[in-house]
This record gives sequence, C-alpha cells and structure tokens, in this order.
Amino acid sequence: MPGTERRRGPLSGLLVADFSRILAGPYATMLLADLGAEVVKVEAPGGDDTRSWQPPVRNGVSTYYLGINRNKRSIVLDLKDPGDLAAARELARRADVFVENFKPGGLARFGLDYGTVAAGNPAVVYASISGFGSGPEGAALPGYDLIVQAISGLMSLTGDPDGPPFRAGISVFDVMAGLHATIGVLSALHARRDSGRGQHVEVNLLSSALSGLVNQTSAHVAGGVVPHRMGNSHPSLFPYEPLPCSDGDLIVTAGNNGQFRRLAEVLGVPELADDPRFGRNEDRTANRAELRPLLVERLRTRTRMEWFRDIIAAGVPCGPINTIAGGVEFAREVGLDPVVTAGEGPEAVPSVRNPITFSETPPEYRLPPPSLDEHGAEIRHWLSAPAGAAAPDEESPA
Repeated sequence: MPGTERRRGPLSGLLVADFSRILAGPYATMLLADLGAEVVKVEAPGGDDTRSWQPPVRNGVSTYYLGINRNKRSIVLDLKDPGDLAAARELARRADVFVENFKPGGLARFGLDYGTVAAGNPAVVYASISGFGSGPEGAALPGYDLIVQAISGLMSLTGDPDGPPFRAGISVFDVMAGLHATIGVLSALHARRDSGRGQHVEVNLLSSALSGLVNQTSAHVAGGVVPHRMGNSHPSLFPYEPLPCSDGDLIVTAGNNGQFRRLAEVLGVPELADDPRFGRNEDRTANRAELRPLLVERLRTRTRMEWFRDIIAAGVPCGPINTIAGGVEFAREVGLDPVVTAGEGPEAVPSVRNPITFSETPPEYRLPPPSLDEHGAEIRHWLSAPAGAAAPDEESPA
C-alpha cells in the first residue's frame, strides 16, 4: 500500500478496504485508521454523501465529512466500469478487512459480496452494516438513524412527559453501530490468529439500538414494563437530573445513599438523609415529588458555579449544562487535550482526539480527511503491481 512505512499504531500493517459511506462505517474505519491501519476509502464518482452535508463548513468542506474521515486515502471507483471494478476486486483480494454498508446483497452483482470475496481471500474479515439486518424481512428497509431512533423506541423516551417525542441530538445509533462494527472486526481479527481464516461480521442499527437502550429495553424484556418519557428525570434514581439554581440549572446526580447524605450536608439540610421518605434510593425515587422542592429551595440561594464547586468538593457528581464549545473547553480544563491536528501543512484539519489512550502504541493523526480521489492515481498504480510490491511513493504522507 502507498506510504506503508512502519507505524507505531497497534493495528499497523492491516489494510482496510472501506466501501462504506455516511456515518456508521466511516466512523468505524476512522477508529481503525487512528490505530495504525491503512484505510482505502472507496467512493462512487459523486463521493461520500456527507461531503455535501453542509453547513457548517471549513474551507468549503463539510465539517460532518471532516469529523469521520481522517487518516484515510480516497479513490473513486465506478463499479459499473470494468476497469474500476477490477481494481475494487483486487483491493478486496489484498485487504485484511472489508467494510461496507450497501443495502444487504447489493454488492453481489459486482462480485464483492462476502462469499465471493472470501473465496479469493479466505483470511478477510468482512464487516457489513445495515439498518435492520440481512434477513428477508429487514433487508429491504432503509437504514437511516432517525428511522431507527423512531422504530427502536428511543424517541418515545426523549422529551417532556406531556410533549412530543424528540430525536437525540446526534445520530446516536449510527455511532453505536460503528463502535459495534469495530468491536466485531477486532474480535474476528483475534480469532483469525488461531484459525487463519476470516469471517463475516454483521451489525445492524436496530440491534445496536436495542442493546444501547440498556436499562430501558431490560425494563421491558425482563420486567414487563413499557418505559415512557420522563423529561430529564431518571426512572430509577433521584436526584439525577437538572435542578434550578439562582442563575440556571445544575445537573445533580446522587447515585447512592452516601452521596445523597453528603449532598444534604453541603446543602445545609442534613436531616433529609435521615428522613424515612428519603433515606434509600428507592424511597427517594418513590417520593421525588416531595424531595425535589426541598432541594430546589436550597439550590436557588446560590449560582450554579458556586454550588458546582462545593458539591463536587463534597464528592457528589454534578455539572453545568454547557454548549458544545463549553464541553470542549471543559475537557481542556481537566487536561484531556480534546483537539488534535490531522495531517500537516496547509491541509491540516483540527479534529477531535481518539478517545482511547495507549501507553505504548498511541493513536496517530497522519492524514487529513482526503479530497475526492486524492490518492486515486497512487492506489491504482499499487493495485496494478504484483501483490507485495514495494510502495511506489515512499514520500507520500503517512
């Protein structure tokens, strides 16, 4: 692969053929790329849809696209063109990992389905991401995140109790499916060490959603309960929600009896912790209507940040409701260094740091998100050479 000088990442030496687009697949392949894998992003002539999802933009490029495509090389391949299809098949033959989110079965007509690819490359780990699985009932259904937020039940939980359902502020199940796909790929690569064979890894947004809804789906399948909208309240904990101070809301989360006792003490009402209505979490949850105004009465006497400092110092989790800008700045304040630079020189792009820290093999930010077909010529040249041939451009960015 062009530019394959040895790197420190834990996935160094792996080649990923990325036939995915939009969010779930590109997010998964970016995570693999951050950890050292060489990712070839295969795009149709029109490019990944998210290139046009704007505003906002940076230098005319969609920030949506920029957020999930660093550390990759782009090649345009029109699978209806015989020459481009041959290149795509050769890339699949050489790949350690193949990631796609076409409609289930959609790549079969090009000979790029799992069975055909694995016949020529038995070691390949082939990951398919769909909306509702590859079975006959779900394969034809469109797989957009918003649809899955609706169908899974998430939107029935989001919003005020007497108001309409709301979507989450991000495509939460696309992100979850991308994470699940990454876990599946890494697990299959581990299994390959013993067997020498790859396998087909399948992830779908609805299954990721039902898994990611955790306590809410468990409430139904294990407890026979149908959860409902509670605004910012938690069905099983109190306090665990925004509470008003003199200048706005502060999130206060007393997750156990000890934390509640410390909260009552710092608020100047220690007797609440010994009140039989509030002593245990199940009591506080059952009697939240009585407890909430007692807490609010004290919190309204001071500002959010005044209470934040004292409540945190008492060992009780709490926090202000920030904007995204405030969240990034807070991460800086606590030493997380959240913003990195992908690439070098005038094409470098600010990006959000990979969330995983390694003591020996840290993530790297070698390449900015590629322009459409930016690496097409060098990848085509490499694919036309015998497998194992030296990289044609050792000076290409790493």
